[in-house]
Amino acid sequence: MAGIALKDLLEAGVHFGHQTKRWNPKMKEYIFGERNGIYIIDLGRTVTLFRDAEEFITNLAADGRTILFVGTKRQAKDVISEEALRCGMFYVNERWLGGLLTNFATIQRSLGRLRDIETMATDGRYDTLSKKEISRNEKERRKLQKNLEGIRGMTRLPDAVFVVDTRKEKIAVDEARKLKIPVLGIVDTNCDPDEVDFVIPGNDDALRAIRLFASRIADAVIAGRGMKESAEVESTREAIDDGSSEDRGARPGRPARRSREAAPASA
Repeated sequence: MAGIALKDLLEAGVHFGHQTKRWNPKMKEYIFGERNGIYIIDLGRTVTLFRDAEEFITNLAADGRTILFVGTKRQAKDVISEEALRCGMFYVNERWLGGLLTNFATIQRSLGRLRDIETMATDGRYDTLSKKEISRNEKERRKLQKNLEGIRGMTRLPDAVFVVDTRKEKIAVDEARKLKIPVLGIVDTNCDPDEVDFVIPGNDDALRAIRLFASRIADAVIAGRGMKESAEVESTREAIDDGSSEDRGARPGRPARRSREAAPASA
């Protein structure tokens, strides 16, 4: 797929970093300069590094792996859910629950509890409960649904995590690093790039910048899945062709039918 265009980055305001007094010195190599007290991000580096991130995601998706989209800040919430759903991946756009990755078994139990409460409302069990018990269950359901909706079908740990604002989502980044799950992140001038495997230098506050990066990551997933499906179709076609060839090769001429007169007499 075509790389991200410098023009698109400029139009989305990706080059605008934070105030010079609010920066992480480790980001120095990704900064082009300073203007009116604001650091300007080197978009040449962004183009190159984002290409690496896209390629990694495409290959991951082509291998049937999963990516978790993470962005809980106000500007990112809707974009993260929309793009993750568009490419069929999981997401967290509400509060990050501590241990979501490192204590995954507990999260799975919470998902099981959510499914159980939802089933209770339809299988008649609510009929046996008091209004107070039903109200308590519904309150629990809403809370679980709000925090876990984006990972309902995630039965195993993700193979990569895409993060908007690695500083705000530090707990998510730390958990992924602890489990050696690759982290791809939009890293602004106030973030620590050493915590991220695939650094995407850019504005992590502007809605247009967030949407641009998230949509391109989703596109990379879709492209990878398309490659996987094409490979599976080709593999199936080859298997069918090989099977047909074997059938043709193993079909000898039918032997002449022996006449009853020629049959040997039984002893």
